[in-house]
Amino acid sequence: PHAGLSLRINPEVSSSPKDIYNPCGIYSRLGTTLANFDEAVLEHIDGLNFHALCEQNVDALEEVLVAFEEKFSKHFKGLKYINFGGGHHITKKGYDVEKLIRLIKEFRAKYGVEVYLEPGEAVGWKTGVLVAEVLDVFHNGMDVAILDTSAEAHMPDTLAMPYRAEVRGSGEALEKKYTYRLGGNTCLAGDIMGDYSFDEPLKIGDRVIFEDQIHYTFVKNTTFNGIKLPSLAILRKDGTLDVVKEFGYEEYKSKLS
Repeated sequence: PHAGLSLRINPEVSSSPKDIYNPCGIYSRLGTTLANFDEAVLEHIDGLNFHALCEQNVDALEEVLVAFEEKFSKHFKGLKYINFGGGHHITKKGYDVEKLIRLIKEFRAKYGVEVYLEPGEAVGWKTGVLVAEVLDVFHNGMDVAILDTSAEAHMPDTLAMPYRAEVRGSGEALEKKYTYRLGGNTCLAGDIMGDYSFDEPLKIGDRVIFEDQIHYTFVKNTTFNGIKLPSLAILRKDGTLDVVKEFGYEEYKSKLS
């Protein structure tokens, strides 16, 4: 059977908010630039694709499309599709869905190709939380709370991007009465979620809920130094909690031997 092939393009335009997530940044290894484009590959491919966005609105896509068309539209004839990649924050409040629809329709009509999107994060955005428990609280220059989760192992984007995860019911440091540095349960000194404030003092056994952690936590978490992976559960509308899967030492051991 025929296996369709697509060539990834680097339009060399992106407004991605962080360099680590900018596939079109300087010296990028992702996608073919116009200078490196080999027209001979056209007879072997069905489409072109680019990925230039990161949690962005349709205006960012429009900017990328201008550069993409200017550089590569002469090669669209004979192609079956163009893939606009991911990073489209379609489900975020305020996203201009109507403008996205218009851009897609205009592009299809202009070039006679199908258009694909890969809005993976938009599907999983705001669909799940990471629930942690306070293991210990102490004072070392400031109040510190150790949780049974890890920024390094369970929320790696908070360190890599970096960004501040939203904690339910919390505020910025000193905004509320009680401020704590939330720390993870690994041996990494930098395994820290950040400084958060609360209306009431934290105590051992309290739950700390990190919002919107399901999409990348699922695929990027690790068992660093034997740290247990979070269990996966579904909270039903009637309040019932169904545990779908639990993890233990075997997941760590099986990766090593």
